[in-house]
Amino acid sequence: MHHDTHTPHGTGAEAYDTATLREISRRVLWLATAIVDAANRGRPNDTGVKVGGHQASSASMADIMVSLWFHELNARDRVSVKPHASPVLHAINYLLGDLDPAYLTTLRAKGGLQSYPSRLKDPDTVDFSTGSVGIGATATVWAATAHRYLRSHFDATPPAGRFVGLIGDAELDEGAIWEAVADPAVASLGELLWIVDLNRQSLDRVVPDVQTGRLQGMFEAAGWQVLTLKWGRETEKVFERPGGQALRRRLEEMPNEEYQRLLRADDAELPARITGDAADPALRALVDDLGPARLAHVLRDLGGHDIGLLLDTYRTVDPDRPTVVFAYTVKGRGLPTEGHPSNHSALLTGEQMTALAAACGTDEADPWRAFDPGTPAAELCARRGELLRRTPVVPQGPTALPTSFGRAHKAPISTQAALGRFLTDLTRQAPDTAARVVTCSPDVASSTNLGGWINKTGVWSATERRDWFADDAERLLKWSEGSGGRHIELGIAEVNLVSLLGELGATWSRWGQRLIPIGTLYDPFVPRALEPWSYGIYAGGQSILVGTPSGVTLSSEGGAHQSVTTPSIGLEQPGCTAWEPAFAQDLEWCLLEAMGQVGVPGGTSAYFRLSTRPVDPALASPPADDALLERRRRQAVAGGYRITAHDPADEQVTLVGVGAIMPEVVRAAELLAGQGVTAGVVCLTSPDLVFRSLQHRGRLSGGDGGGIVDVLFPAAHPAPLVTVLDGHPHTLAFLAGARGDRIRCLGVTDFGQSSDLHDAYALHGIDTVSLVDAALTLLGR
Repeated sequence: MHHDTHTPHGTGAEAYDTATLREISRRVLWLATAIVDAANRGRPNDTGVKVGGHQASSASMADIMVSLWFHELNARDRVSVKPHASPVLHAINYLLGDLDPAYLTTLRAKGGLQSYPSRLKDPDTVDFSTGSVGIGATATVWAATAHRYLRSHFDATPPAGRFVGLIGDAELDEGAIWEAVADPAVASLGELLWIVDLNRQSLDRVVPDVQTGRLQGMFEAAGWQVLTLKWGRETEKVFERPGGQALRRRLEEMPNEEYQRLLRADDAELPARITGDAADPALRALVDDLGPARLAHVLRDLGGHDIGLLLDTYRTVDPDRPTVVFAYTVKGRGLPTEGHPSNHSALLTGEQMTALAAACGTDEADPWRAFDPGTPAAELCARRGELLRRTPVVPQGPTALPTSFGRAHKAPISTQAALGRFLTDLTRQAPDTAARVVTCSPDVASSTNLGGWINKTGVWSATERRDWFADDAERLLKWSEGSGGRHIELGIAEVNLVSLLGELGATWSRWGQRLIPIGTLYDPFVPRALEPWSYGIYAGGQSILVGTPSGVTLSSEGGAHQSVTTPSIGLEQPGCTAWEPAFAQDLEWCLLEAMGQVGVPGGTSAYFRLSTRPVDPALASPPADDALLERRRRQAVAGGYRITAHDPADEQVTLVGVGAIMPEVVRAAELLAGQGVTAGVVCLTSPDLVFRSLQHRGRLSGGDGGGIVDVLFPAAHPAPLVTVLDGHPHTLAFLAGARGDRIRCLGVTDFGQSSDLHDAYALHGIDTVSLVDAALTLLGR
C-alpha cells in the first residue's frame, strides 16, 4: 500500500517572518477587494443585472490562505478554495507569477476569471472547481481516495501531498459534507486537511452559537483530529492578566449575534457593552486598562487571523488521520463592512476603496502594483512562486479498445445482467483496458450484477482486510478486500458515489494516469446524485454512471423505485452522452464506445439506463452478414437503427421505442401488419445522440451524431410517429421536428404501484394495445 505522507517543502520547518507575511496578507486583501470592485465599478454595464462578488467573504480568508501559499504548501499539495474566496486565490496567484495582471479586471467577464474557482475555465492554477456549496470541499476526500487507488495499482503514479479543503462554516450545513465525513474509509486519510473559515455568518444570518460545538463533536465521532483556533496569541496574553479569565468567559459565553454587534459598535461603546452594570470588578479594571482602541483589537484578534498561530498549528497535524481546523475569523476583516450581518454581497464605495488602499499600503491609482523588487515581500513571492510551480501533466495515450467482443447473443437477457457479463468479457478480451476500469457502487454491487467482476478482480481497500468467509463453500460473492482490488464499495450515499466517480475520472489530468470509472446505482436515485455528478463533469471528471433497474418495468417494486424523468435528465446533461440500449449486443457496442471517451483529453462522461427485464435478442433482427452487422453497430453507437427491413417509402406509420419497451414495439408492428398497416420499427440506443444529430442538421460547423436522424427518419418518406419509452413521453417529442410528422408520445407520467409487468404497462399506457391504438388513431382508423 502506497501512502504519501505530507512532507513540508522545507520552509515549513524554518522560522517565518510574520511581518513579511502580514504585509503580503494586506496586499492580498487589497487585491481581492479591488478585483471585485473592478468588476462592478470599473466595467460598463448596461444590462441592469449586477455583476456581484464577495469582498467580505474573501477578507475573512486572506490570512488563512496567505499562511498556506506563502509558507505551508508544496507543489504536490492540492487545495479546494471556498467558492466566495475566489478573488483571494486569484490575488495570490498573481503575486506568485501564475496569473497575468490583465486578468485582474476580468472577474465574471467573458474569457476572464470565473465567478467561483474553476479548474477548467480559469486562466491560473485552480485545483478544484467549487461553487456548488459543499461539493468542492468533499472533492478533496475523493481526490485523496483516487490517488491512493492509483498508487496501489500503478507504480508510475506521481506522489501527492496534502489535500486541503478551505470551507466556509455555513457550508457545513450541506448534507454532502456529512455523507463524506461519515464514510468509514475517510478516517484513514491522514493526507486530508480541512480548514473551516468560522466567521459565524452565512448569506442571510449570523450562525447560531450552539452550532460549532456540535459540529466539532461530529467530526471527532467520525475519527477526525479536531483543532480549534478561537483567539489569537495577543488576546490569549490579555486573558492571562488579572481579570482576563472573566473577559474570556464574557466573550465566549455571549451569543454570536452579540459578538457581531460588538464588531459594529464604535470603540467608545465597547467598555460599557462588555462590562455592563454588574460586571466583575477585575473585568472592569482590565477593560478600563485596555482602553477602547485596544479592546477593539482584542475582539478582532481571532485564531484565523493570527498567521503565526496558523503556521504553528499545521505542525501539530496528526499524519495518520484526517484533520479539521476550526479557525475563527471575522467576515469582512479589515473592511468597513466587517461583521455586518448584511455584508455578504456588499460592495465598498469609491471613498471606502481609497481608504482601504491607504490602510493596505498601496496606491489606488496603481491598484495592481506588485511589491518593489528586492524587498522581503517581493523575494518571498518569487521564491514561493518558483517552489509551487508544477511540471505540466502529460496524459497517457488512450488504451486500444475493440469495437465488439464478437460474442453471439442468442439467449434472452436483461441489459443489467449483460453489464455483468460485459465486464467479465472485458477482462479476457481487453485486459489492458480492464486494468484501468474501477467500478463503484453504494452498497448495491451484487444487485446491479457486478458480482462476477468482483469475484475476478476483488474489492479495493486502502489496507488489507481479512476475509472471514473465505472458507465458506456456500458463498457466491467473494468479498475479498485489499489494495489490488478494482471495485470500491461505499455506504448507501449516492452523493459519495458520484463525487468519487468524478475524482477517479480526473486522474488522467491530475497525475497522468487514466482510469475508466463505472458506477452503478438504482436508477430512481439518479436525481439524488445528479447535482454532484453534474458538477464533477463541469470540473473535468469523466465517468460512466449506470442507473439500473429503471422505470416501471421493475413493476413489483411500485412507485417507490420508479424512475420517470431520468431519460430526459440524461439527454439534457452537458458533458455526457445518455444511452438506453434495449439488447445485450447494443449494450456491448455502446459501452465500448463510451469507455473509449473516458479518461482522455476532450473526453466525455456517459449515463446508461438499464433494465432487469430479459429481452430476446432475436427481436432486433441482427444481420447475419458481417458487413451489415458492422453497419448496424455503427448506427447503434450513433444513436439508433431500423429493425424493419422494408423500404421506408412503404411505411404508413413509424413506431419508435427505447430500452426495455422494445418487445411491445415489435409486437405492435406485427399486429398492425395483421390489420394491413405497414409499420416501421426504429430502436433508439441514445435519444441524446439523435437529438444532437437533429440540432446539428444544417450547421456549417457539423457536430455530434452525424446524420443518424436522417437515416432513421428519411425526409423523403414522412409518416406519423408513435414514440414510447419507460419514462416521461416528452423525452422523444423532439422527433416530430425531424420531418414535421404528426406524433403521439407514449410514456409514464404518473406514480406507479406494485403489480406485474403486464398490468404496469397497461396502467401507464405503454403496452402493445396502447401502441396499436395510438398508431391506428393517427391513421384515422
